Amino acid sequence: MAAPQTTETPSPGAASRTGSLGRALFWPLATAGLGMTLIYHSIGSPADDKAPAPPPAAASPSAGASAKAAPSEQLSLPRSVPTRLRIPAIAVDAPFTPLSIGPSGRLDAPPPNDKNLVGWFKDGATPGELGTSIVAGHVDTTTGPAVFLQLRFLKPGATVDITRADGSVATFAVDTVETFSKADFPDDKVYADTPDAQVRLITCGGAYDRKAKDYEDNVVVFAHLDSVKKG
Repeated sequence: MAAPQTTETPSPGAASRTGSLGRALFWPLATAGLGMTLIYHSIGSPADDKAPAPPPAAASPSAGASAKAAPSEQLSLPRSVPTRLRIPAIAVDAPFTPLSIGPSGRLDAPPPNDKNLVGWFKDGATPGELGTSIVAGHVDTTTGPAVFLQLRFLKPGATVDITRADGSVATFAVDTVETFSKADFPDDKVYADTPDAQVRLITCGGAYDRKAKDYEDNVVVFAHLDSVKKG
């Protein structure tokens, strides 16, 4: 899916507070006074997942390969679109597709026929920019388990590596993993602007309602930019 191009680059978080979106395969975005609500609709049957085995130990980066912010500095990057997502702890290695608000005022979901694809809200902050970047993916599709099947098993401290078009790799550290009811989604907590660079990884979770063909909850990973290196 190729999203239409915008004519200007919005400030971090500014565009993420516009429009309104519905349920079926869309993420609702309300106006600034109401915040944003993401309701991700799965098109598959409930996934039979289990906790992943611990990943093999990663090799330590060579000295000087990455940069971390000093206590008095604010680590952030200029705008650059994401190209690949890697989460070693749950064996995720997937390309990105941009997601935009369509003519109906709803944010398009990633294509349902690709189980190894993640989307990012292209009119919000790019991963590594100051503000909150939104990344979403299917937990399953009509063909079976999908890219974010095991997202709920991430633990605080796990790393999320996002390669960007400028050649940098932004590494985020997981702070918390939480599950929220779609009927009572905490817009401000998930989507509020932040003074530092953060990312939210979002997918479906909880019980599967066979009649509605939808999961009842959303799983949300909260993570902050921890380090930057060249790819």
